[in-house]
Amino acid sequence: MGRVEKAGHGDLRPCHGYVFQHLIPGPLKVRELAERLGITAQGASKAVTELEELGYVRRRVADDDQRNRMVELTERGWAAVEAGRTARVAVNRRIRSLLGEEQASALLASLQRIAERTGGLELLSSRRLRQP
Repeated sequence: MGRVEKAGHGDLRPCHGYVFQHLIPGPLKVRELAERLGITAQGASKAVTELEELGYVRRRVADDDQRNRMVELTERGWAAVEAGRTARVAVNRRIRSLLGEEQASALLASLQRIAERTGGLELLSSRRLRQP
């Protein structure tokens, strides 16, 4: 069982993380979320509906336009984000304990170079990297 699942978020799927990444900086309109994810508004709306039913996001009326709805993380959504961050720290700690600081640093530097040379770093930074 994974760390995020053990933290009470076993209903999440990997694809949900892509939605979360875009909502961490703040609420978005579904249309904006779709653009950032590189999918249709219908696809983004479907993902939002699913996450809303699970209690991870909510929609609210936009401050600037009553016709638009903003999507934002709920307390449960933020708890899932925090569980993911905690899991990532644990994985990094484990890598460092298995490889030692020098080899772990070399591995991370190599991964950084690969990401930069393939354009993956830019995609990760813009949160547009997709699962194959």
